[in-house]
Amino acid sequence: MKGMHKIFAALILISSSSWVLSGAAMAQDQKYAAHGWQLMDYRDDGIFGAGVTRAYRELLKGKKSHVVVVAVIDGGLDTAHEDLVGHIWTNKKEIPGNGIDDDHNGYVDDVHGWNFLGGRDGRNITEESYESYREYYRLRPMHAASPDSIQPDAAGNIYWRKVKNRFLKDSLRQAQTVSKVGQMIPRLKITDSILRMALHKDSVYAPDLEKLETTDSATEAARKNGLQYFRKYWITPEMTLGKFIVEAEKYLVGAKLALESYSNDPNALRREVVGDDFNDINDLNYGNSNISAGNYTHGTHVSGIIAASRNNGIGIDGIADRVLIMPIRAIPEGDERDKDVALAIRYAVDNGARIINMSFGKYLSPGKKWVDNAVRYAEIHDVLLVHSAGNDESDNDSVPSYPNPDYEGLNKKSAAFLTVGASGGGPDSLVLARFSNYGSTGVDLFAPGVKVYSTVPGNQYETFSGTSMAAPVVAGVAALLLEYYPGLSARQLKYVIVHSVMKLPVSNVKLAATGKTVDFNSLSAGGGIVNAYNALKLAATLKGERGKTLRLKGIQRKPD
Repeated sequence: MKGMHKIFAALILISSSSWVLSGAAMAQDQKYAAHGWQLMDYRDDGIFGAGVTRAYRELLKGKKSHVVVVAVIDGGLDTAHEDLVGHIWTNKKEIPGNGIDDDHNGYVDDVHGWNFLGGRDGRNITEESYESYREYYRLRPMHAASPDSIQPDAAGNIYWRKVKNRFLKDSLRQAQTVSKVGQMIPRLKITDSILRMALHKDSVYAPDLEKLETTDSATEAARKNGLQYFRKYWITPEMTLGKFIVEAEKYLVGAKLALESYSNDPNALRREVVGDDFNDINDLNYGNSNISAGNYTHGTHVSGIIAASRNNGIGIDGIADRVLIMPIRAIPEGDERDKDVALAIRYAVDNGARIINMSFGKYLSPGKKWVDNAVRYAEIHDVLLVHSAGNDESDNDSVPSYPNPDYEGLNKKSAAFLTVGASGGGPDSLVLARFSNYGSTGVDLFAPGVKVYSTVPGNQYETFSGTSMAAPVVAGVAALLLEYYPGLSARQLKYVIVHSVMKLPVSNVKLAATGKTVDFNSLSAGGGIVNAYNALKLAATLKGERGKTLRLKGIQRKPD
C-alpha cells in the first residue's frame, strides 16, 4: 500500500473493486476482524490468522529467546510510541547529536536509522513524483520525432512504449481519482451533517446507523447513504464518518498536487531538497538522521504489527517479543527511487538487520540492477527480504511488481526474498483480500492483511488494510523463528515459512478482478497462509546453516 495519504488511498482502492460486499456479507466479514485477529489460529478460533497466540501458548513457554533486528524500509517511524518504546534499534557506536560520523559508516548521527529522503539542511521530502512520469520525462526528448519508432522490436523502443502506456494509465487514473473524490466530499458532508443532527451526536459511527429509526424521509435517505458509504469504502468500526471526510480532504489535496506534477520537472524537488545525483548509485553522502520526518503513519503501523510490546495491557500485541526495529526512511508519498531502496537495503545489512520488511512497490524499475545487487548483497549476508505483493487485484506472474527476487540477466531468483499477498480472517470464500495481487510464482504466500489494528503516531491505534500489513505479519513470524532458532539462514527461513503454510479446509475463493471462483492453492507458490505454529514446529527439525559461505555469481560488495 503506497501513494498519497496511504490510509485513505487503501479505502478508495478497495471501493473500486469489481466485487463489492453486500450489507449481509459485510456484517459477516466484520466478525473476522477483531483487534489482533492476525494472531489467532483456525483450530482454536475458527479464524484464518497466523497462529501466533497458539505458538506462544503451546510451543514457546519457558524457552530462551534471542534479540532480532528487523529493518523497516518505509516512510518513517514514531520512535516515542508507547507500544514501541524499548523495541527501537539503537546504533551504540554513534554519539547522538554531535554532528560526527562516529562509527565511520558514512551516516552522521544515525542513532536510530537513516532518512534517505532528507537534506543536510534538515529539510525533507514527503511527496514525490511517480516513476512512470520520471521515466516518461527522461525518455520523451529521445522519442519526440518518432514517438513509436520505426523499429518496433528494438529493446529501447519496447521499453519506451511500456513507459508511455504506464504514464498514460497512471495520469488518467489520477485524474479520475481527483474527480471522484472531489464529487464525493460534498455529498459526504451533507450526509454527515444530517445524521449528526438526527443522532444528537458529534460523530457518526456505523452501529449508530444500524440502530437509527426515523420517519423523516430526508433522515432515512441520509441513513441509507451513510450505510452505503461505510460499506462501499469499508470504513472500520473505529472510524467515524467525519474522520473519513477529513482523510478524504487530505487525500484530495495530495492527489491534485500529484496531478499537477505531471506537467513539471519530476526531479526538481529531489535536486532542491536532497541534492544528490540520483543517477549515480555511488553518490552516497546524502540524507539525514530524522526518521520521523514527513508522514510516518504507515511505517509506524507496519512496525507495530511486528514489534508492539506484548502483554503490556495497552494497544496491541506484536508478533515477536524480542525484536528491535531499525527504521529506514526511503519511501515517500509517491514512488520510491531505486537508488534509495538499494542503499536502504545495504544500510540494513551493514548495520545488523536479519530481516528487512519492504511494504511498498511499483511497476517500473529503471534502477533494477542497483536493487538486484543490493538483494544479492542481503542474500549473501543471510538477511531475509519480505516484500508486499501489491494492491491492484493483479497477477504478478503477468505484470511484475518491483522490487522482486528475479535477478535481471542472470535467470536466477533470490532464495532469501518473500513476496506476500493479503488474506482476511474468513469465511473461506472471502479469505482472499479482494485488493490483493496474487501469482503462482510471483507471490510466495498470503498473510493477514485485512482490517489489521496497529500503532500509529501519537500513541494512537488504527485499522488499515493492504498487502503492506500482510508483509510485516510474515516479517514478524520470521523474527519469531530467529528468536528461538538463531542458527537458521535466510534461505532456511524462507523454506520454513513457505513450507509450513496453513492450507484452507475449502480452497475455493472469490477472485475480485473477475468475480470468478478459483483455487486458493493456485494463487501463490506456497498455496496457503503463513502460520507461526507450523513454522516453529518445522524449524525445530532443521539444523541451522547460518554463516555458511554462499557463492553467487555476479555478487558485488560495492553498490554499483
